[in-house]
Parts: sequence; structure tokens; C-alpha cells
Amino acid sequence: MNRYVQALVSNNQGEFFELEGYAAVGMAGSVLVPLVESETISMPEGSEHLFLPDRSPVVYDIRGDRFEVLAENPYRPGETIFPVAAFNAPGYVIRLVSAYVEQPSAVHLPLFSYGAVGWLGETCRVAAIQVDAERRQDLRLMPIEKVRAGVRRFRGLMPDNRLCAHLETCALVYGCPAAKNFFLHRYEGPLPTSTACNARCRGCLSLQEGSDFSSTQQRITFVPTPEEIAQVATHHIRNTKRPVVSFGQGCEGEPLLAADAIEPAIRLIRRAVVEAGTVNLNTNASLPARLGKLFDAGLDSIRVSMNSVRQAAYDTYFRPKGYKFADVLESIDLALQRDKFVSINYLNIPGFSDTPEEIEALISFLKAHPVQMIQWRNLNFDPIRYWHIMGRVCKDGSSLGVERLLDRVRSSFPDLLFGYFNPPKERFRP
Repeated sequence: MNRYVQALVSNNQGEFFELEGYAAVGMAGSVLVPLVESETISMPEGSEHLFLPDRSPVVYDIRGDRFEVLAENPYRPGETIFPVAAFNAPGYVIRLVSAYVEQPSAVHLPLFSYGAVGWLGETCRVAAIQVDAERRQDLRLMPIEKVRAGVRRFRGLMPDNRLCAHLETCALVYGCPAAKNFFLHRYEGPLPTSTACNARCRGCLSLQEGSDFSSTQQRITFVPTPEEIAQVATHHIRNTKRPVVSFGQGCEGEPLLAADAIEPAIRLIRRAVVEAGTVNLNTNASLPARLGKLFDAGLDSIRVSMNSVRQAAYDTYFRPKGYKFADVLESIDLALQRDKFVSINYLNIPGFSDTPEEIEALISFLKAHPVQMIQWRNLNFDPIRYWHIMGRVCKDGSSLGVERLLDRVRSSFPDLLFGYFNPPKERFRP
């Protein structure tokens, strides 16, 4: 028997509880779907519940066989209730958004993804699919005492390195998993470098100007010297198993704008560790000429962020300043011609990414630009506002489902890697 997952809601105090007789509902654009056991998974460790103010939950009345919008607790009349969403742990892509309707006073939701969630038996269930099983950002493996000990150790090793000091703040104040991993000699070491950006992403994590919501972290305020960058990177490479070091973090702008510092830094890294380690660039790929110089210096891989492979949708979200969508494609082709590893950081959201038009566009893009990997990332943005914004430039059909999207891409490109994290060069091939 395929059991319904019970609706999970919140009261004014932020206390969560289930509603007997009502199923949780997910949405993808205009499509509403009751959550059932077979199409959900136990809420992954490290996920969080989110309370959605100024909104009313959409639920499914099991006995009445109908969707309902509930402004009040049906079992306690007069008690206002609110939707609950799941911010799923890294490595999981959401299949559906938590279903709700906005009240007239609703303001823009903060920069998170809002996955559908409910309750069944003794556990929360989420509408999500695991795309990467690596425990790179499993917080259980990053005990804060060990992170603090790592910070103290690095203060002795690099007392004058401003980049290392910046990463302290990332790890201890913002709780950045990449920065924590750096101080624990695990996986991928972050190398934030750029203070500026040539895009105005609607969901930028480090800078929001003229919007009604704030960024989630402060952008780096200085450009580290090549020597500071190389010191951090080479230490990580020498002391980590299958190490990756990456430019282009959530606490900076576009790293290609800091190529004058990054290019000599890569040369210093390669002079020190030669072929060891993977030097990666997370980028909007806007400046092909600068990217080519970084390849010459020894850059191994790039991860290109895209919310869509259609120019109208891309421009509407990224709002480029001084570059064009064609430049992004040129950079990707350049990397492939140079036999570099290319990932697409695909910022997806149900109700847009899984529409017939976007799926077909993605298939065509992958045929024309045969990248080696897609990193399936949940777009951290208010979903209803995103659908409205994209609806003005893309007249798409109804959602076909994220699972169908993944299956279509996997069957069309069996050698294409699926994941969430930047791989080391040892995993560049299937």
C-alpha cells in the first residue's frame, strides 16, 4: 500500500506538527502533487526545516479527495498555521517545492530552496533525489572542536596570510562546510579571491543591492596576493587525500575578474606541487581570453554556473554586465578543446527546469557542448517569484517531473557524470 505522507505545518511559535487526515503537498509551477511514501525519502541527515511566514499551506484532504488551502488548524479553530519546507542536505535535489499560497503581505523568501516535506510514522519524509553520496559536507564529520583546533594550528602556520584569516570567518561565523573542510584537511579547499562581479544574479549569496532580502554572507573585501593564495593551496594539496582547491566561492564575486592574481598563483602552485592536486575554477565563464590564460598556467577544471541553457532565461537570472551568453558557450568550448574537465553547475527548480522546453534545450545543449558532468544544485530562491520572473520570458508547459528530467539526461548521455561536488582529477572519467 502506497501510504500518504502527512501534512506538516507550523504554528506562530514555530512549533511543527502533523495534521491527521491531510497529506503533505508539493508543487512544481501550477502542478500540485500529494506526497506518498514511494516517491519520498527519509529526510537526509543535515537537512533543516524552514518556517514560511505570510503564507498558508496547501494540503490534500485524503477523505474528501481534494486540495485545500488551510489558513487555520482544522482541529483548533482560530490557530493560524503556516507551511513548513525542507532545506535538504547537500547531495540531494528536490523533486517538488513545499506547496503554499502567499498572503497579500508576503515578502520575498530568503535565499534557500524550499523542498516539500511531510511526516510518516516516526520520521520526516522529503520529495528529493540523491545525486551525490559523497560525505564531503556531512556536518557530522566536521566537529566544531576539531575545526577550532585546525584554525589554531593554521594561525601558527600562516600568521600573516589574510586569505587564511578570511577562511577562519567563513568556517566559524558562517559555518561554511568548504572552509571547515580546509581546516580539517578534507576534500576541497576554497580559494576566494574576487571582490567584484560582472553579473547581478538574482540569488547572489554575497551581495544584494536594491532587493528586499539580504545576502547570506559577506563578500571578501580584498584580493589576496598570489603568494597568499599559493600558500593556502599548496598546503591543502600536500596534506589532503585526493585534494581539490577551488577559486569561485559563495563569499566572492566572479574569479575571472581577479585573473591577474589567480594566474600567477596557479603558476606558483604548479611550481610547488607540479601535477599533484586538482586546481578548479567555479565561474560564470564570461571571459574566454582570461580563462585561456588560466588554462595555460595549469588550471585543471571549471564548473560553469547556469540556471538555464536558454539565453532569455539565463540573462533574466544572471543579468550579465559586459558579457554575453555566447561568451559562456565560447568558454565551455575552449575548455573542451583544451581537454579540460567541464562541469555545469545546474541551478534547477521544479516547475521550470523540468518543463518540456527546458529539458529539450538541455538535451540540445549537451549534444552541442559535450561537458563531462552536471552538478545538480537546488536553486536558492523564492520559488513562486522565480516562476513569475521566468514566465515573463519563457512560455513553458507544465512540469514533467525532476525524476523524468534526470532519467532523460542519463539515458541520452550515459557517460555524463551526475553529482553535486567538484571531483578530483582521479574521478574525471566515468
